[in-house]
Amino acid sequence: MNIYLDLFLTFAKVGVCTFGGGYAMLPILQREVVEKKGWATDEELTDYFAVGQCTPGIIAVNTATFIGYKHKGIPGGVLTTLGVVFPSLVIITAIAAFLSNFADIPVVQHALAGINAAVVALIAASVLKLGKSTLKNGAAIAIFLCVLALSAAGSLANFGAGALDLLTSPAVLIVLAGAAGFLLYGRKKGGEDK
Repeated sequence: MNIYLDLFLTFAKVGVCTFGGGYAMLPILQREVVEKKGWATDEELTDYFAVGQCTPGIIAVNTATFIGYKHKGIPGGVLTTLGVVFPSLVIITAIAAFLSNFADIPVVQHALAGINAAVVALIAASVLKLGKSTLKNGAAIAIFLCVLALSAAGSLANFGAGALDLLTSPAVLIVLAGAAGFLLYGRKKGGEDK
C-alpha cells in the first residue's frame, strides 16, 4: 500500500475513537503505531505524548503530527493530522445534526455513560503499559510520583490564580520533570563517560 495512504488511513482509524478526548486515543495510537506498524518505539511515543501535552492543541493530534513528520517529513505530518481529525469532523457533524433529537432518550444517555467508562479503562491500560517501559529505575519512579502528587493536588484543590496553580499546570509539570530527568540522567551519564 502507498505509505502516504497508509499513514492517513491508520490515523483515521485512530481518529474514530474520539470519545473522551485525546487521551482516549493514546492506547490505540500505541497499538497501531508501535505494535502493528513499528513507526515508533514505546519510548519515542512516550516522548511524543509529553511534547504533545506541552504544545497547543489536542495531544492525540499533536502526537499524530510528530509521528507523521518523523516518518515522512512535512507531507507525512500533514496527512497524519488530517487522518486523525477527519473522522472527528464527520462524527461531530453527524452528532450536531441528529443528537439533539435523541439526547434525552435514556438509552442514548446510558450508551454514552458506558462509552465514558470504557474510555477510563483504555486510558488506565495505556498508562500501565507505558509505565512498564518507562519507569525502569528509582529516579524515574520518584519523578513519576512527584508529578502524580502535584497533578492530583492541582486537580483536587482549587488554588485560585497563583503560584500553586502555575506549579500544577501540565505544561509546567512536564518541563520540571524533563529538567529533573536531565539533571539525574545527564549527571549519571556524564559520570559513566569519565
